[in-house]
Amino acid sequence: MSTYPPTAPSAGGPVPAQPTALSDRSFIATWMFSWLLGFLGVDRFYLGKIGTGILKLLTIGGLGIWWPIDLILTLAGVQRDKEGRLLPDFEQHRMIAWIITAAGFGLWILTTAISRVFTYIPEQLGPMMPWWWQGQ
Repeated sequence: MSTYPPTAPSAGGPVPAQPTALSDRSFIATWMFSWLLGFLGVDRFYLGKIGTGILKLLTIGGLGIWWPIDLILTLAGVQRDKEGRLLPDFEQHRMIAWIITAAGFGLWILTTAISRVFTYIPEQLGPMMPWWWQGQ
């Protein structure tokens, strides 16, 4: 029969499991900082990781590699603050963050493709239509 309230563990006994502490930082803010300003390390500064934030700032997002890795870690819900605590509102905003991030990257790919087409077309059609090209 166990006693209530539980007694404190002895010096050599097992420590009772504590519930996972949640950070006071916001998942939405971390995700937005990581997505929009992650190449400057703003997400790391926000989480209290000043040393890696400075390193990320000086390397411009780890030469473009560290920035998407941190974004994926944030979207996967494993990004933690300086004390190792998880972000509290991850489960609530996870799906919308993934959808907006995927739409943003899709829009980026689409606009890149369209801009490449519009730089290619005048170079190819310009000599055939001098009235349109006019030496641009």
